[in-house]
Amino acid sequence: MKKVLIIGAGPAGLTAGYELLKQGGYDVTILEKSQDIGGISKTVRYQGNRMDLGGHRFFSKDQRVMNWWHEVMPMQGAPAYDDKKLGRAVPLTQGGPDPEKEDRVMLTRNRVSRIYYNKKFFDYPISMKMETFKNMGFGTTMQAGFSFLHATLFKRPNDNLENYYINSFGKKLYSMFFEGYTENLWGRHPSEIDASWGKQRTKELNIFSILKDMLSKMFLTKEQRARSVQTSLIEEFIYPKLGPGQLWETVADDIVKMGGHVVKGCEVLGLRTENGQVKALRCRDENGEHEIEADIFFSSMPVKDLVGGMNDVPENVARIAAGLPYRDYVTVGLLVDKLNLKNETPHKTLGNIVPDCWIYVHDKSVQMGRMQIYNNWSPYMVQDPENTVWIGLEYFCQEGDDFWNLSDDEMIKLGAEELCKMGVINSVDQVKMSHRERVQKAYPAYFDTYDDIGQVVDYLNTFDNLYCVGRNGQHRYNNMDHSMATAFEAVKNIVNGVKDKTNIWNVNTEQEYHEEKKN
Repeated sequence: MKKVLIIGAGPAGLTAGYELLKQGGYDVTILEKSQDIGGISKTVRYQGNRMDLGGHRFFSKDQRVMNWWHEVMPMQGAPAYDDKKLGRAVPLTQGGPDPEKEDRVMLTRNRVSRIYYNKKFFDYPISMKMETFKNMGFGTTMQAGFSFLHATLFKRPNDNLENYYINSFGKKLYSMFFEGYTENLWGRHPSEIDASWGKQRTKELNIFSILKDMLSKMFLTKEQRARSVQTSLIEEFIYPKLGPGQLWETVADDIVKMGGHVVKGCEVLGLRTENGQVKALRCRDENGEHEIEADIFFSSMPVKDLVGGMNDVPENVARIAAGLPYRDYVTVGLLVDKLNLKNETPHKTLGNIVPDCWIYVHDKSVQMGRMQIYNNWSPYMVQDPENTVWIGLEYFCQEGDDFWNLSDDEMIKLGAEELCKMGVINSVDQVKMSHRERVQKAYPAYFDTYDDIGQVVDYLNTFDNLYCVGRNGQHRYNNMDHSMATAFEAVKNIVNGVKDKTNIWNVNTEQEYHEEKKN
């Protein structure tokens, strides 16, 4: 039996462990630095309420991923609390669990995400409809139209993120809806960021794909649309009753039942390599520092830290890895009685709150990047979903900077004051309860030494028994399903004895993957 060590109990690491144990013949141990399961896909619990850090829609065009989620957590067979209260029709699975009685259940949820700009709502992604034009005004609409025509006729080289967005939307829409938000997110102007980030995150979304989506709404059924639309344009997604962390905690429990091991509070410090093989990893836990040998190693830890903890690394590879940048963020949870935002959509909600899962904040007068409304992800995320609104304010920063180091009280006060400035609440006194969470290395960034990351990848691939998976494991801004797909590909290679790892690193890079639904 081959011994496998997996660094990190996030989506990639847990998927790899689960899949190897299903195959049989592998002794699997997952080492997790924190006391939590799920990585940045964990669910944070606080005084009866739950937070989803970053927001995680469970949707994928990779059917393997969808089937896997359904295998772990079955779809609802009865309406959820809010569906029942509001008389909302939702797809039900015959014989599926009742979310009012059981916890291990997936819900079907409406995907509503909008941009809050100039105290008005715009669809996210931007849509070409009368409400959009009305909110922008005639003059701005004309500017946007001519700007897009100019961008279509005079294409810029797609050599940075600014040019990529201008080519896709025109300079006017770029300046309104992309430039400020992107700079807030990364702390860098889009002209300094590699264009590949935009290609991965927007799935080639542009004015033409938006028009195509509008036409599909007119002429295609919901099932046909689900097969054809861009990931960014989906209208429904599935979601664990108690947040994303619930699914990964369930997977971790299943791994233990299958004979695997999940060790929390174990920080991996580095790898020992000899003759093109990884021989052991060094870790620190409650018993101090020690070394563990194995046959196969998976890493979902940041590439920067992985390479920094390896021996005999070539000088240039070490320099590139050490310079790989990250963006960190802070989430502030605030519980209030109500919001000042009117629900002018056709979507029914408890308390008639706005139906958005998250709202992108494009307001240069505040530092906030996004706002989540946890009630809309699942009514079970909120202790009293009928009488309170549980929201999460997201801020992007750098670990150790002045913003990161604000005290809990200072951070919570800032968040509440910004909500007042935006007109979302009337007074900071409306906040009934609050909680702050910091998230390290949440976003692998695409600048500084990133252009040379290929040299690091080539070096890591020289170790036949080392598999880098997941968002931080590949320094790629992967969605949860992409992270899982890297694990699927790695396990497939191990089982089939394939040494070439191109397929693992190609996840979330091939255009076919973005646009075609795999079977």
